[in-house]
Amino acid sequence: MAFYVVQFLTGLASAAALFLVASGLSIIFGVTRIVNFAHGAFYMLGAYVAFTLTERFSGALGFWGGIVVAALVVAAVGVLVEMVLLRRIYHAPELFQLLATFGLTLMVEDLVVLIWGPDDLVGRRAPGFRGAIDFFGQNVPSYDLFLIALGPVVLGVLWLLFQRTRWGILVRAATQDRDMVAALGVNQKWLFTSVFALGVFLAALGGALQIPRDAVNHAMDLRVIVEVFVVVVIGGLGSIIGAFVAAVLVSELNAFGILIFPKISIILVFLVMAVVLIVRPWGLFGKPEAPARRTPGLTVNPWRPLTSNERLAAIAALIVAAALPFFAGNYALTVGSEIAIFVIFAASLHFLMSVGGLASFGHAAYFGLGAYGVALLAKLAGLPMIACLLLGPLLGLAGAAVFGFFAVQLSGVYFAMLTLAFAQIVWSIAFQWVSVTGGDNGILGVWPSSWAASPSHFYWLSLGIAALAVVILRIIVFSPFGFALRATRDSPLRSEAIGINGKRIQWTAFVIAGTVAGLAGALFAYLKGSVFPDNMGISLSVDALVMVLLGGVETVSGAVIGAIVYKALNIWLISKTDLSKLVLGAFVVLIVVAFPKGIVGTLETILYRRRKSTSSPSPILTSRIETAE
Repeated sequence: MAFYVVQFLTGLASAAALFLVASGLSIIFGVTRIVNFAHGAFYMLGAYVAFTLTERFSGALGFWGGIVVAALVVAAVGVLVEMVLLRRIYHAPELFQLLATFGLTLMVEDLVVLIWGPDDLVGRRAPGFRGAIDFFGQNVPSYDLFLIALGPVVLGVLWLLFQRTRWGILVRAATQDRDMVAALGVNQKWLFTSVFALGVFLAALGGALQIPRDAVNHAMDLRVIVEVFVVVVIGGLGSIIGAFVAAVLVSELNAFGILIFPKISIILVFLVMAVVLIVRPWGLFGKPEAPARRTPGLTVNPWRPLTSNERLAAIAALIVAAALPFFAGNYALTVGSEIAIFVIFAASLHFLMSVGGLASFGHAAYFGLGAYGVALLAKLAGLPMIACLLLGPLLGLAGAAVFGFFAVQLSGVYFAMLTLAFAQIVWSIAFQWVSVTGGDNGILGVWPSSWAASPSHFYWLSLGIAALAVVILRIIVFSPFGFALRATRDSPLRSEAIGINGKRIQWTAFVIAGTVAGLAGALFAYLKGSVFPDNMGISLSVDALVMVLLGGVETVSGAVIGAIVYKALNIWLISKTDLSKLVLGAFVVLIVVAFPKGIVGTLETILYRRRKSTSSPSPILTSRIETAE
């Protein structure tokens, strides 16, 4: 019995640090609507800065002074980031803010390695809490008891701050309806800055308090950010009490899951998250939001078919790409094959986002399912490559059909978070079902048939399938189904009034996107010759989002250009520098700030303005065009 009590106390100690980080993200998320992927980076920075201050300046600051000063330093960095970067893009599509914070995360990961090195750093014990307390024969670290007591104290301070101060009332009001707060004359810029500073301070404090418990390393950010998102969604956006309860729930599931349900321990928290989102989308303690304004990044102006010149340009580009094997080496062809595969993957997500208005945070699940489908068919059933390529993506179709049924019942950020939960469930199954998937050892030896084994032949195969997938998706866009999907996206009530079954249309689009992503995963399995759980991890889903947003979500061909630019730059940087994430992250941030419509979207805007300046349309036509913009 004592063992289980100690396990419970260990879970509570972990919950305290998780609550600090999650409460900060909940405040930022609830007020500014920023999906802040950099929150884990601030947590990591808090740990690194605290390590330096407690080791090198312990005489001047002391251990506890170093912890607090570290959180304040990182909070100041957060204010600088908000004022220099995020404030410039508050009026940009919200998903571009996600892209900017993702680029910032990449930069921070390389910066901490550059400053502190790649090795793990072990911090000193906290003064006064270096021992353990005997509990019926079981030792409980006294520092864990300190963290257990700290959690409710921080919760009480935050409750007083938000309930008994004018600033707190404004923050709570902005969480519910920030447009109304702006209409009342509140300066949103400084309100957002103060909220961001508090959120970053809490994240950094959570990281700093971890140095007596865990080693400080440059993978801390991604490890914590997923759990933090789970906590925020379960608890409810903007709810501090919800974040506290959810942090305890998630930490205890992690503590006891490995004992009670060892085979599904990793899945438990994501199952709970999925159930909460399906039953109560706004979380256990959250409240339904006021009707949200339409997100500009998901509002696509009426598209038009390609002109004859544009068709010729596309065909010419395809011919040039097909000629690559005649003057390039095997390495270049392998890179070209990978880029073609990610064009398919990005195009599938772009179809779902731009035409359907559905931003999936877990699209890699169907990519990975397609890869595992091919691997299992090839290794277990011994089917030839053509049969595997035809049947393997059906596993992605099946996953999209099941998960999509539940996901399309939600919208906005709740839809995105439910797709993330489903993706993590699939990843967890692949990681723990060792007898079938091989676990983290993966499935090896998935090689193409002899007719496609050479780099040139596989490149032509990948390029041909990529071109075919993009053409088919484009045909769907301009089909009656595509127009019905866009009608559902732009005006659900009007589309329903004219007889369109919006949920069925969106579910069908979800299945189409998942199937195409599964096709990309199937090709990827043959390219690499192996399949691992990372093929459906959150980092790959974020990569797909980056490709789409980088190219331009308001365009038809943006995903193609975005995938080519992002993947080619990523591969090239890895081969040229050890600081590839720093350069790539800076490039992503630059694109967001300088070209908020994406590469293709910005080029189309420039071309339109040039055409507009050289022609003299009637005032009525000009007014209509400007309204459409």
